[in-house]
Amino acid sequence: MMQEKSFSRRTFLQVAGSTLAAALVTSSTSLWAQQQKLSIATGGTGGVFYVMGGGVANLLTKTMPNVKVTAEATAAAVDNCKLIDVRKADLGFSPGDVLYDSYAGQDKFKTKVPVRTLLNPYSNFIHFVASESSGIKTLSDLRGKRVSLGAPGSGTEVKAARILESLGIDPTKDIKRDRLSVAESAGGIKDRKIDAFCWSGGLPTAAIMDLAATPGVRIRLLDMGEIVPKLSDKFGPVYFKGLIPKGTYSGVDYDVVTAAMVVSIFCHEKMEEDLAYQITKIIIEKKSELVLVHKEAEHISLQNSSVGSPVPYHPGAIRYFKEKGVTPK
Repeated sequence: MMQEKSFSRRTFLQVAGSTLAAALVTSSTSLWAQQQKLSIATGGTGGVFYVMGGGVANLLTKTMPNVKVTAEATAAAVDNCKLIDVRKADLGFSPGDVLYDSYAGQDKFKTKVPVRTLLNPYSNFIHFVASESSGIKTLSDLRGKRVSLGAPGSGTEVKAARILESLGIDPTKDIKRDRLSVAESAGGIKDRKIDAFCWSGGLPTAAIMDLAATPGVRIRLLDMGEIVPKLSDKFGPVYFKGLIPKGTYSGVDYDVVTAAMVVSIFCHEKMEEDLAYQITKIIIEKKSELVLVHKEAEHISLQNSSVGSPVPYHPGAIRYFKEKGVTPK
């Protein structure tokens, strides 16, 4: 009898141990399966969206349990809004003008896109960059020149066309038009294949820094002070006067007045409220880690992030701002 009881106890312990081990494996597999994967639609590799997006992806992955975030290179704002619309991206970067167009279903968008803002980390500045050798000194001098207006599907392309049209220049007839990314455009200036290009991005933009520092190349940034009121009158207060300070780029030793607009990190209106809350909180409260990636992150603050959005804020972002005593508007 004693042997039988002993054997039964051993058998029970063996079965229990096997069951526990199986449970642990199942639990571990379940936790792994629950890992959430998010993607951020950024921009071309020569711009700030791409650099900042990579920093945000790393920060969120490191800070949020069971969440892995990847940054995806895209043609930028227009495509980013379309990717959010069809749920092929979870977060995106966009300047205010394109984000508003997507929300309103106008210009490049045939239908309204249900976008919502999480925060506005910094501002974008429109650059019209010309080679000194081209003889271009003003925006009107672009007529008849070979000019890149930005990559297809980019916000830059939208803005460039609007600026030229406000000057009475038809972007399809009055210039020799190219559609290049900022990195390709900088390469085009170096190789003397284009005379000028448009770019909308943060300060400084890496591709333009590299171009300005290239031996044998001198660039000129074109002033846009006269254009800003026209843009605001026609397209609304998404545009305001900005300044590219002298010394931002090598050899550009003068201030340049340009058109600027807020940049938004945005999502689909159906993003879970808690997720939107956490993303907003982490980006704002851990901005010091993003400053190491790009200095434009220095502008991230409660006040800057909660004002100027051209579209409604997500309820999760609103919850975070209100907890901090700020009402987004």
